[in-house]
Amino acid sequence: MKKCLPCIAGGILGALFVMASVMFFLNLGPRPEFPEGSAISHFFAAFGPTGYLKFVKVFELVGGILVMIPRLRNIGLLVLGPIIVNIVAYHVLVDDPKNLLNLQYFWMFYIIILLALYLLWCGRKNFSRLLN
Repeated sequence: MKKCLPCIAGGILGALFVMASVMFFLNLGPRPEFPEGSAISHFFAAFGPTGYLKFVKVFELVGGILVMIPRLRNIGLLVLGPIIVNIVAYHVLVDDPKNLLNLQYFWMFYIIILLALYLLWCGRKNFSRLLN
């Protein structure tokens, strides 16, 4: 059971990132409309046309696939780490922080954070080698 839980967590975390990037590239799902003049609309007006989101989504796709493969999970976490930090920073700094308590909309945000922290904890011995 101890070896099975990280595989399940890696599969779920990888699937979430792969689904998000595939939905972006295939234009599946609705595009959210943001209030004009808000911080969120300025953020996406700045990064949308530049190709920055495509750049990030490519790394989400690669990192998601790597996390799903048990042997490459730690490399996938290294790829997804900055993306997860960017997601947290966006929701804390750009989006309204009061919205973080709304589990109806942010359940995937919390699942990503919990799964990533769990996988980091499971691979802490391998990651400690990077610091020595």
